[in-house]
Amino acid sequence: MKFGQWLGLIGLAAALLLLWSLRHAVLLIFAAVVLAMALCTLVGAVRRQFGLPRLAALLLSLLGLAVVLAVAGAVIVPPFVDQFSQLIEKLPKAASLLLSLLHQGLQRATGMIYGNADASLGWLSDSFSAPAEAGSGLANGLGGGLLKLLGFAGNVGTALVQTLFVVAVALMVAAQPEAYRDVLLLLAPSFYRRRLRQALLHCGDALSAWMVGVLISSICVGTLAAIGLSLLGVKLVAANAVLAGLLNVIPNVGPTLSTLFPMSVALLEEPWKALAVLVLYVVVQSLESYVITPSVMHHQLRLLPGFTLMAQLLFTVVFGPLGLLLALPLAVCLQVLIRELLIHDILDPWKLQWRGR
Repeated sequence: MKFGQWLGLIGLAAALLLLWSLRHAVLLIFAAVVLAMALCTLVGAVRRQFGLPRLAALLLSLLGLAVVLAVAGAVIVPPFVDQFSQLIEKLPKAASLLLSLLHQGLQRATGMIYGNADASLGWLSDSFSAPAEAGSGLANGLGGGLLKLLGFAGNVGTALVQTLFVVAVALMVAAQPEAYRDVLLLLAPSFYRRRLRQALLHCGDALSAWMVGVLISSICVGTLAAIGLSLLGVKLVAANAVLAGLLNVIPNVGPTLSTLFPMSVALLEEPWKALAVLVLYVVVQSLESYVITPSVMHHQLRLLPGFTLMAQLLFTVVFGPLGLLLALPLAVCLQVLIRELLIHDILDPWKLQWRGR
């Protein structure tokens, strides 16, 4: 290799190392872009409905969002906070009761198999000998995990600064999306800017469709969970329904977590209700996966479940909890870019050239 090639290789390696060191800042910028796309989708709907200029449509959209958030904060947040605190208090009791039931079931199974010679499974029975203490330890572990999950930014001050940064960048991008897109296109070679512009437009359309679909899907999941829990007579319906809707944004992991809370409440009332809640949430998630999501996202880029799970694992390892939250929009953008830039522009022409030989 010549000196210029070595210099270019070193520069590329240095750029990759710099990008890796700034990966959390890049993820925050991507979060701002996702929020800006949500605002752009709303602004586009307002402009089509009322024929307003972009700035006026943006101000009207922000005013509408402020009103909706104020109403939600006054109606939903107080009962949710109250019920969620009660829900956290019930977790230690539920864990203790679950371990006690397992201990009793183990003793009965031992008696049925070995008669009075329960020493045959004594080593396993001893592991459940102190359900209350174990339940407290498990509850403390769950509480510590929830605190870490809620405090992933490090501290309240850092989280506030990062939130303000994301909101500010999102507002600026939403006000002039074409200008920022043109600046990004200048980084590409002149002969490829038109093609890259099309790929970015496809990314924007896919993100908009995904966000609208997730919003509708989360509302449906929360509503179905509230109806089902009310019919079963499970307490703290509002908190569990809101959690089901919010955690539905995180595929695979979110629905599993949302099931644990109502099952804990139901277990303290009557054990059979816990199984009924599990069946209810399985039915709700099945409806969401096979009926609701295909209906509201029929124009959206479909993601394979295996690809979604791998993206969640990869982005969580690289970026932490925020990477898990943004794994799906990142996967949507990556799948569009891979399809448009790699498959259509590189691999498909290469395949045609190979056949022509």
